[in-house]
Amino acid sequence: MNALRNKVQLIGRLGQDPEIVTFADGNKMAKFSMATDDSYKDKNGQKVERTYWHNVVVKGGLVKVVENYITKGQEIVIEGKLTNRSWEDKEGNKHYITEVFCNELVMLGSK
Repeated sequence: MNALRNKVQLIGRLGQDPEIVTFADGNKMAKFSMATDDSYKDKNGQKVERTYWHNVVVKGGLVKVVENYITKGQEIVIEGKLTNRSWEDKEGNKHYITEVFCNELVMLGSK
């Protein structure tokens, strides 16, 4: 059951071209937002559609795939784990973010 702990699978579309960050040691990281859609019927029977946005981080060998083949609007499947982090800005305000650290990626189609 350990393999099922903190596991996320999403199918969606990129909301932006990936941002590639290169570190001083030459390693790279890719970041992008990904949209997933959901729908349900409200109490009046009307269909309600919602879009959820997810922050995705890619490290390691998958960065090359993201850098060379993934663009805004493309539909992909990702698998990874949820992470949370926080930081304080210059004014002392604390910010929180939830991200998916992607360890598997499949390209489904074009835009």
